[in-house]
Amino acid sequence: MTSGSSYFSSFGKIYEMGGPVLVILALTSVLTFTLILYKLWQFYTNEIGRHKLLKQALFQWDNGLKDPAKSALEPSKHCLMPMIQLGMSLHGRENINKRLESEAEQAFQPFERGFRTLDMVAQLAPLLGLFGTVLGMIEAFRALQGAGSQVDPAILAGGIWVALMTTAAGLAVAMPTSIALSWFEAQMDNERRFAEHAISTLDTPQAAEPQINTAEVSQYGA
Repeated sequence: MTSGSSYFSSFGKIYEMGGPVLVILALTSVLTFTLILYKLWQFYTNEIGRHKLLKQALFQWDNGLKDPAKSALEPSKHCLMPMIQLGMSLHGRENINKRLESEAEQAFQPFERGFRTLDMVAQLAPLLGLFGTVLGMIEAFRALQGAGSQVDPAILAGGIWVALMTTAAGLAVAMPTSIALSWFEAQMDNERRFAEHAISTLDTPQAAEPQINTAEVSQYGA
């Protein structure tokens, strides 16, 4: 009960500082931060950006070591691991590239969920902050008008200070969100390029028979 009261008290103070727009931006920042943390956890647990085991398996496959390549994949938790396993099992069939490309895109879908939400926040948060500033300025000038001939500069200055809070809050929400989204998108672009390389290696390995020894494979995977 005390915790809930403190939350309401905090939002009450935020409302007093910048009105309902600042409260909306505060809630948006909490939800956005939670989403970013979830995406970081999702990327980490599924080894996005970490291809050591996959590269070792593809290296073995490319040099004709089919069974060691399949065994090397087993410890991997990467989202492309099932696609690569499928490619190894389908090797020799015609037109497997389209099937593997489709499997890769299906594997990527869960990791791109939430990108549109982050993009929307990055674009709308500054506009929402500007909207709050306009509303605050209107309220400040109304208070100034109501003062009549007894104009107190502190009334106008205080109103402008409160109004500009929403613009600053909107930018504070938008900038880290945009940075996080750019990083996530860059990671997925790298994954797509790696998937293209993996598919071409699975479809057309350079060696049909083993061309390297076990020591060379171990050295490559180290």
